[in-house]
Amino acid sequence: MGLQEWFGLDGKRALVTGASRGLGREMALALAEAGADIIITGRTQETLDATAADIRAIGRQAWTVKADMAVPEECEAACERILAEHGPIDILINNLGNRDLNVPIEEESLQDWRALMDLNLTSCFLATKLVGAAMLKRGQGGRIINIASISALIANRGIGGRHYETGKAAVLHFTRCAAADWAPHGITVNAICPGYIGTEMVRAIPEKVLSERIIPQIPVGRLGEPEEIARCVLFLVSDEAGFITGATLTANGGQYFA
Repeated sequence: MGLQEWFGLDGKRALVTGASRGLGREMALALAEAGADIIITGRTQETLDATAADIRAIGRQAWTVKADMAVPEECEAACERILAEHGPIDILINNLGNRDLNVPIEEESLQDWRALMDLNLTSCFLATKLVGAAMLKRGQGGRIINIASISALIANRGIGGRHYETGKAAVLHFTRCAAADWAPHGITVNAICPGYIGTEMVRAIPEKVLSERIIPQIPVGRLGEPEEIARCVLFLVSDEAGFITGATLTANGGQYFA
């Protein structure tokens, strides 16, 4: 059996949030390479259009939805629009999230805490709720993957913004709960915890910090590549992963300390 038979997604339609750049873009392209048509969301139309053009160059259909999925009202509206105009959705990748604000606990405002929990947790809940409900109604199963972070499993040192660790840790347990609820319906819900991955954002960190502080913490001795996370996604959405649900796949080069 060849890779196409193992991981082929012909006839499937995937929604990837926060997919105009970085990890989301690589996931969307990998799903397209495997045969899926792709809907992507993001805040910047220019980068959305560029990613969509690359998906179409592969020979797959692509649609863009400009929305700030960190704003609950926009997230709900975007998901409802996607389901109405581009459904049914077979695969949902909740990729949205970021630290955004690096402040000590004692200095973070309640307003910032709530906004950043919406970014890292509420967006995942709403998309899962709405797209998952459509999967349940359709009755043909589905795949949901929530992108968390190694920060969900460790307490980073020398950094603030504990909303990020907290929100991503909550994503992991939400994943387990949704998986338990929906397993009888053929819907798997899993999470991926990337470590330090060589996206544009990470590579913008000063080289001295990368080489002296970050990379020495990673047992394999290097940053991960975005394509390596995309391959994790391809496995978890494939038929071969049908017995895996509620799982957390860590792709972090062995880093379990900070």
